[in-house]
Amino acid sequence: MKTIKNLLFSCISMSVMLISCNQKTAEPNTLSDKEQAEGWVLLFDGKSLDRWHVYNQTENNPAWVIKDGAIYCDPNNQSNKGDLVSNESYQNYEFQFDWKLEKEGNSGIFINVQEKPEIDATWQSGPEYQLLEDSHADFAIPQKKAGCLYTFLPQQNFVNTKSKGEWNRSKIIQKDGKVTFMLNDKITAEMDFNSDKWKNMVQQSHFKDFPEFGKNTSGKIALQDWSRGVSFRNLKIKTL
Repeated sequence: MKTIKNLLFSCISMSVMLISCNQKTAEPNTLSDKEQAEGWVLLFDGKSLDRWHVYNQTENNPAWVIKDGAIYCDPNNQSNKGDLVSNESYQNYEFQFDWKLEKEGNSGIFINVQEKPEIDATWQSGPEYQLLEDSHADFAIPQKKAGCLYTFLPQQNFVNTKSKGEWNRSKIIQKDGKVTFMLNDKITAEMDFNSDKWKNMVQQSHFKDFPEFGKNTSGKIALQDWSRGVSFRNLKIKTL
């Protein structure tokens, strides 16, 4: 009887430990022991914007705030917000982030951004991972759905965003100029930024008027300032 009780106690203890570990892993803006061992780095700890700044600015902008453990761009702030850009540049990496938009929201993530005074905005150098709430009018345009390589490719696999107020999980993987976009565990876009296909697509778009656009396979990551309110959390990156 004592042996059975001991066994039951051990099983219960193990279950409590597993639940505790799972809860720790699920805590926003943290890294699990496994992620740390794999080389993941947090780009946002839920408390400060130390790893970010407004593009081509040296001072913080009051429109970008921390709200409920997330980076939030306040649509009611009337200042010239500007996009939030990473302090560091990245080349070969896997970048994960959670995001949500308010009703009819529209935003994006720019990659390979070249931060220079002569380049007025992040989108003039960095291709965009589109973020869109399904009630937005642009949802009817295939090349503008969430997870798209904005204006260039429709979703490779159709994915609806989560219901308003719920978090979406996205991933951007770039290796030697080959990029993969994922939304809620499905691949939504793939492109080789070194390829003739990409170069021809740029030349046939309105981005052809911006000499730095899409020319680079390394650079900074930017969070787009846009109306309607956008939130980001669990921003983490791993070098490949």
